[in-house]
Amino acid sequence: MKNPNLESLLQQAIARAVELCFGSAVDAASVAISHTPKEYRGQFTAVVFPFVRLSRKSPEETGRLLGEQLLGEQFRAELPFLSGFNTVKGFLNLELSDSWWLDVLASALSNPDYGCGVATGQVIVLEYCGPNTNKPLHLGHVRNMLLGWSTAELLAAAGHEVHKVNIYNDRGIAICKSMAAYLRVGQEQTPASTGIKGDHFVGSFYVAFNRIASEECQPWLDQGMERREAEKQTPIYAQAHDLLLRWEADDAEVRALWSRMNGWVYEGFNKTYQALGVDFERDYLESDTYLLGKTLVEEGVKIGVFKRYEDGSVRADLTAEGLDEKLLLRSDGSSMYITQDLGTAELRFADFHMDRSVYVVGSEQDYHFKVLEVLLRRLGRRYAAGIFHLSYGMVDLPSGKMKSREGTTVDADDLVAQMVQQAREKTLALGKIQDFDAEEAEALFRTLGLGALKYFILKVDPRKRILFNPEESIELQGNTGPFIQYTYARIQSMLRKADAAAPENEGWADSRVASAEAKGQQDVASWQAPLPPLARPLEDPELAVLALIQRYPAVIQEAAAHYSPAEVANFAYELAKTFNQFYDKLSVLHAPDASDRHLRLAISAVTAATLRNALRILGIAVPERM
Repeated sequence: MKNPNLESLLQQAIARAVELCFGSAVDAASVAISHTPKEYRGQFTAVVFPFVRLSRKSPEETGRLLGEQLLGEQFRAELPFLSGFNTVKGFLNLELSDSWWLDVLASALSNPDYGCGVATGQVIVLEYCGPNTNKPLHLGHVRNMLLGWSTAELLAAAGHEVHKVNIYNDRGIAICKSMAAYLRVGQEQTPASTGIKGDHFVGSFYVAFNRIASEECQPWLDQGMERREAEKQTPIYAQAHDLLLRWEADDAEVRALWSRMNGWVYEGFNKTYQALGVDFERDYLESDTYLLGKTLVEEGVKIGVFKRYEDGSVRADLTAEGLDEKLLLRSDGSSMYITQDLGTAELRFADFHMDRSVYVVGSEQDYHFKVLEVLLRRLGRRYAAGIFHLSYGMVDLPSGKMKSREGTTVDADDLVAQMVQQAREKTLALGKIQDFDAEEAEALFRTLGLGALKYFILKVDPRKRILFNPEESIELQGNTGPFIQYTYARIQSMLRKADAAAPENEGWADSRVASAEAKGQQDVASWQAPLPPLARPLEDPELAVLALIQRYPAVIQEAAAHYSPAEVANFAYELAKTFNQFYDKLSVLHAPDASDRHLRLAISAVTAATLRNALRILGIAVPERM
């Protein structure tokens, strides 16, 4: 029995049993099914309290009657895998047969893509990152990128067609501020001439602009003017504003400088993307989409869903939708952020004809995306209904843990470097890699450091704020990435020992090696020899691991429905923890007989495969040894 919709099947059977036992029909979807707590026998639990009013009996008696009905002749063909039941107060715990669990194991072993859903035909465009081209990526971008990339992989694993895209906010006054400072103090330097990474190089001029503006605005501050207004009086701001006007007028000289500096930034960003292991199918530029956005606004004016005011500005009254009046074009005709988002949405639909558009953007933009959906609906765009804002919380750090070059934000490159360094120090202190050469050791440090960073961030529900503690994230114990990576490596070590020791007549080692070579992976042990029959019941630690393996496909679907890689991360931790308990309680390599050894090696192999597949969705690599 390998039905992935087991919970649904049990719901339907219990609903029919209620009608047979008590003469009243109930909706199968209302039958509450959960996984049985570890302290009780069984794998699935049904809540029977709602049926007491129908049975007119105690909860225990109601559960007993339903259990007997489900095990009776009428359900035998439908539920051949049901082997027993027990009742605890108002809960009916259902026990599944060992043969069913061995089928689950065999199915998982034979399928390297176990857990992945079938193709749904749904096309999803997922936007993440979205940086400005005037400063380096920081810790906030790191959460965005890791969450965005992982969510895309999760949706793909659930069976959807997913396209990962980026949007660059590459125009506007902030960009021109860096350009003005470069013209003022850059002295024709380049990233190559200074040895500074491109995005950091350009970002230094954004910092320089603020420093110069602070110096130049002092006379206005002395007169009591507020700082923001005082800075607009400065020569450096006037220069930036002039660059903006000339850019809008397509001035060749200004456009050349803009293109050159943005090119440096893109080169730097790409290095950070590569270091974090994230990628994009397509980049969109605000400079390419804001004019299309203006066209859409004019279309809205023409059809009467937006209004042009006497000063020339265009606004949308959204109060009927519980929102405010939204400015779409300023009186001078210049666009807003929402304007370019309208254009980008239109261009993406032309590119992908998506069913859903997922925007991975911080929670401070919740209102913005409500407005975007309403505006597109007013314009009659059918893709408006598919907009989903994957809103996430901020990332905080314990004070004094890390500081960026500017001293105000945590730089993404600094963060990656520090995580790798902490992994290096922690691993060397443990003293277990003496046989690694320098290249292997550095690869391990990077795998552990990035695994710690990604897991710590992704294990938290996206909507919650994170207090990121680098030292805690790198620990080998507890709910951390390195703990799961270590569990995987531990299994791999055991499987290598099993291969080396396996007798030729067992037929495991040769077939496992052949399978590994064919699939390009070492831990999906699709052995030619079938699992041998057991002369004993499955033991509780074996069942505990198999129960989690059986749940994995449902975890993928549920996590994808919730846009939550955190659910996959915490499943991986639970599986790693449960496997370690199995390993500590039961002998594997020195099992009592060959059938026990075969079974436990199979459980170990499929655990490793499932951990690797789950971590792959999170963008976390697994070490073969550590």
